Amino acid sequence: MVAGLVFAQQLPWLLFSLVSGALVDRLDRRLLMAWVDVFRTALIGILGLAVMSGFASLPMMYVVFFLIGTAETLFANASLAIMPAVVPKEQLEKANGRLFAAELVTNQFAGGPVGGALFAVAAAAPFLLDAGTFAASAALIFALRGRFRVPEPEGARKTTLRAEISEGVGWLARHRLLLTLAIMLGAGNLVFSATFSILVLFAQDVLNLGSVGYGILLATGGVGGFFGSLLAGRVGSWLGTGRALFLAMFIQAPAFAVTAMSGNPWVVGVMIAVDGFVAFAWNVLTFALRQTLIPANLLGRVTSVYRLIGIGSGALGALVGGFLARELGLAAPFWFSAAVMFVVALASLPLVNNRTVAEARNAAG
Repeated sequence: MVAGLVFAQQLPWLLFSLVSGALVDRLDRRLLMAWVDVFRTALIGILGLAVMSGFASLPMMYVVFFLIGTAETLFANASLAIMPAVVPKEQLEKANGRLFAAELVTNQFAGGPVGGALFAVAAAAPFLLDAGTFAASAALIFALRGRFRVPEPEGARKTTLRAEISEGVGWLARHRLLLTLAIMLGAGNLVFSATFSILVLFAQDVLNLGSVGYGILLATGGVGGFFGSLLAGRVGSWLGTGRALFLAMFIQAPAFAVTAMSGNPWVVGVMIAVDGFVAFAWNVLTFALRQTLIPANLLGRVTSVYRLIGIGSGALGALVGGFLARELGLAAPFWFSAAVMFVVALASLPLVNNRTVAEARNAAG
């Protein structure tokens, strides 16, 4: 039942990702992001009031998480597509790294412990604070200046939404490197959801942590992710982007295995930090690659197909994690994740390396 919340939040990536990508390429990306945040402000605010008044229920949580996930398909596609409009191409890795680092500081460094502490005081408090942060985000995005709609070529004929989606699907299907990275991301997100969906139970029943301890455990992932975001560009320059991406996938296998074997919260915290480091370094490097390799007028649509493959698997992962934990114990999703990451990393080696990345960059000019 707990894993079902993660399923509800991830399911929209399977249902709406392609349509969201096409809308991102049609509409003003700044206004789209801002109005999505207005919607999320109202949604989380209503949930907070329901918790405060005692009307909240698990079915209501499922509906709210589903709507949050639906809004996220629009916001996430637009936020990636808007970046090349405000940052020079040669600065994309640095900009993405700083963006991820800033998100992590607020979302996991502060968010985890603060959320746990607020929940201990009043169950509605974290939701009401979250609504306020979405409102602040909307105001900041509305304040951006510039043009954020993809210009249409003169004389271009109007096409249908289905035709535009097909163009994005076809472009990614023909690009071997990005298609491989999407499949790798799909495997990574599947195992992340499989473990994260039951992590709160693992922390409670295996590590004997309370709500504040669980928040701190989440924050360790933020610590790793913060440094992974800031250092991703340097790691990519040192090892080469292709080799760095392979290692980021490979290292997660032993991190999951050690977590499965250990009942020590300190050891598990370190492993979550390691996983956060490599996962966010991967995100920074692949975000910059996509923003460089995908044409601007296709960025929203191709990104949506990429995310459909890469993030849509999270819905399945949540169900797998819940099933394995129920049938085989709370350590089982971590063993499953270790095996998947090991196999995927080795299989990707001939397709994702410094040579294939260099070839893709040369082909994109």
